[in-house]
Formats: sequence, structure tokens, C-alpha cells
Amino acid sequence: MFQLGKTIVSEDILEKEFVCNLSACKGGCCIGGDAGAPLNEEETRVLEAVYPVIKPFLRPEGVAAIEAQGTWVTGTDGDLETPLIDNKDCAYVIFDGKTALCGIEQAYNQGLISWKKPVSCHLYPVRVKDFSEFAAVNYDRWDICSDACTLGKELEVPVYKFVKEALIRRFGEDWYAELEKVAAELKQNPVPRRR
Repeated sequence: MFQLGKTIVSEDILEKEFVCNLSACKGGCCIGGDAGAPLNEEETRVLEAVYPVIKPFLRPEGVAAIEAQGTWVTGTDGDLETPLIDNKDCAYVIFDGKTALCGIEQAYNQGLISWKKPVSCHLYPVRVKDFSEFAAVNYDRWDICSDACTLGKELEVPVYKFVKEALIRRFGEDWYAELEKVAAELKQNPVPRRR
């Protein structure tokens, strides 16, 4: 772990490799797990505002879940998150064949909204936990992403490069430039790990 501004960053995001492999995982991260995508307060307001635009992209069961629960919910741990369909799929998930995609992102890709999707989805496999004095930036390991780890290793793409756009969206260009400096230093002078 190292400190970068008001963040504490896991070295795993510099050292581990990752590239989403949708053809292999079929978007499992959007339909697996036991909670919706984490949201911040600003994102809850954005979801409320863009819902009428993205609604036509969504599946009937997604619309039904949102109409019943709201565009966002408070999870069992008290965190804000996207609603789920029957405690499984994210309510905003759509399918292209058997591959899960984001209905919000589809509206964005068509130029109908300027918000791509929740930053937590955009950042994945990086997870950010905000505390009062700092934010913890960690690499989240999930077995459904094993194909993404394999592809990342083949292509030699570290996690932080794979999620560059999302990290800049969350922390800014200057923060990312500093992260790249740390990555370059670590590559030149690897620190032996304690075992």
C-alpha cells in the first residue's frame, strides 16, 4: 500500500494484470453477487434524472424492479446501490444474446446522455472505499473474472492502465499522472515482498 494525495492505494492495481473478456465471462459481474453497484449521492440524483431516457433500453423486469424499488436503493449495509431484479441481476442490465451489458451505457453510447454509468462499474475491478480522511483504492479479486486476469496477463495490461479512464474520472488527471510515476518507480525498483 502507498499513499497518493488523500488516497491509500493497493500495489495490486499496479502489479496485477486485467482486461475484461466479455466473450468469456458474459458480463457476470452485472448479474452476480448479492448487492447492486455501489453509488455515491450525486449518482443517485443523476440516475433519477436520466431514468426516463434510459428506460426504453431496459428489460421489462428491470423497469418493474426500478418502478417498485426506485432508481437506487439503500443496501443492507447502509450503502447506496443500484436496485436488483429478484436479488440477482442489476436492474439496469440488458442482454446481447447471452452477454450482460449496461442499459445506461447503451444510452450513453448513442449520445442520449452524458453519464456513462456508475463510476464503481466503470472502475471495476478497482473498488474505492471512502473514509472521512482518505479513500482506499483496492483491487477486487472475483473468480468470475479469472478470464480477465488471463487476458490481462497475455496482453500485459496492468489493472491501473485498464481502468485509466475511470480512475481519471474518479480522481482526476493529476492523481493519475502521479500514479503512473509510482508505477514507473516500482517497475525500476521492485520492492521485495515479505512472505
